[in-house]
Amino acid sequence: MYEYIKALHLIFVITWFAGLFYIPRLFIYHIEASHKASPEKEILTKQLQLMAKRLWFIITWPSAILAVFFAVWLLVLVPAWLEQPWMHVKLVFVLLLILYHFKAHQIFKQLQRNEVKYSSKFMRIFNEGATLILFAVVFLVILKNAFNWIFGVVGIIVLGVLLMLGIRIYKSIRSKNPEA
Repeated sequence: MYEYIKALHLIFVITWFAGLFYIPRLFIYHIEASHKASPEKEILTKQLQLMAKRLWFIITWPSAILAVFFAVWLLVLVPAWLEQPWMHVKLVFVLLLILYHFKAHQIFKQLQRNEVKYSSKFMRIFNEGATLILFAVVFLVILKNAFNWIFGVVGIIVLGVLLMLGIRIYKSIRSKNPEA
């Protein structure tokens, strides 16, 4: 039974992350559409709101709930994991992921009301939050006790810097070629 629960947990973690990776992209497109002229603005906004609504309520939320449900089930089956330090750190990152999810939900609701409170640049940076959490959790789960804390922290910081550098490079390319 354990292997089935673990497989289901992993499947729903993957689909949850898929939703969390794509929803900020839709936010970016929505924010950029809000700066276009009519009727393009209204057409794009309506379509992007529908796409976001379907992604959020059909894929992302159910996946989040089921990923957490199967994670709790795994912890019930193997409570000894709660005694391991790597699991404590992983649960902190899971809490950060849940907070990230709720922040994305807040932004989702604002954009559904056509309230644009963030720039597309902010959303590009926000989009990388899930990536950083994913890297941290995967390395913790795979390496467990062999996880080198200093290397891990430095690695996450370097990854963050590289992601920000990538955003700047893309912005530079896009400013020269808006179709990029």
